[in-house]
Amino acid sequence: MKEKAFAFRGKYLLSAVIIFYGVLSLFNSGISLSALKISILILMKVIPIFIAVILFTAMLNYFLKPKQIASHLGRESRAKAWLWALAAGVISHGPMYAWYPLLEDLRGHGMRTGLIVVFFFSRAVKIPLLPMMVDYFGWTFTVVLSLYILIGALIQGWILEMIEQNNGELK
Repeated sequence: MKEKAFAFRGKYLLSAVIIFYGVLSLFNSGISLSALKISILILMKVIPIFIAVILFTAMLNYFLKPKQIASHLGRESRAKAWLWALAAGVISHGPMYAWYPLLEDLRGHGMRTGLIVVFFFSRAVKIPLLPMMVDYFGWTFTVVLSLYILIGALIQGWILEMIEQNNGELK
């Protein structure tokens, strides 16, 4: 597989935001400065997440080659891959966008798109929140809802794979 060249994505959005801030500062510099300060504060909060994701991806790439992982999650993968995607989604934490680079890399090495859907959908089951859910709603509700979420994740992944098969690869 050919290595992808680095592509700066989001250049149009970044340009539009800079132009917007420039125009806003012409009309009301106080609001634009306030918005800029808030943006910088948000950026400062997000940078550690980006660094963690980059380090995690680098370590994963060093110890486990994405090609190796994707071979277990590729077109020939069976039920075990679906269960791994479910489990990974349930135990994953943090903001969803933090997982995008890793999953894009795995997809580039052959991971099935349906498994990515299962991963994202199964993130709705939050292990740390299950005890509180049991306290508020009881065991039966919690177990049934969690099973529905996980079954729904599988159905969503299968539906996407059927769409892919009927319409060709999604890009």
